[in-house]
Amino acid sequence: MDTAILPSTLVLTLLLSVGLFFFIRASTKDRMETAHLVSAQDENTLMPLLRDYFQSRSYRVAAVDPEHNQVTFEGYVRPSWFLAIFLTLLAAIGILCLSLVLSFLFPNLNRVFPAMVMLSPLSGTFYWKRAKKLEKVSLKLDQTKSNEYFSSQITVVAHRDELIELQRALNLKNCQS
Repeated sequence: MDTAILPSTLVLTLLLSVGLFFFIRASTKDRMETAHLVSAQDENTLMPLLRDYFQSRSYRVAAVDPEHNQVTFEGYVRPSWFLAIFLTLLAAIGILCLSLVLSFLFPNLNRVFPAMVMLSPLSGTFYWKRAKKLEKVSLKLDQTKSNEYFSSQITVVAHRDELIELQRALNLKNCQS
């Protein structure tokens, strides 16, 4: 076998392993975003809908600031079984590839390297422990004073996926300002 192939394969496999490590680490990263949404409904109709929506998603009211017309909800985010299993599977494949390359480079240790695959459940455990957290959603509701079609503007600070679901469930549109 060509002696230049194995070291270059090792370097590429190590680079892929680094990418896998950062992918697993990013699975628990906060993805909070601010969205400015508009609704055709007035404040008196929209606020109960927002409260009911967040309560149905297991959030509770944590703080109310009537002076600024702002409400903060909080709730625990449950980790995803699918993602925990997926990350474990990805880690197992990555470690298996790395151990295969290492076993070619160091043939006297070829029985040790495949056993490293047993470390892959650590990635699922890492995700599971870090993904379960208290998440806050902040809402600020403003009434628009113009004769436009939309009469309420909502500023929401929440997880990216929560914003998408909120828009879909309550038929809210992005503000074009």
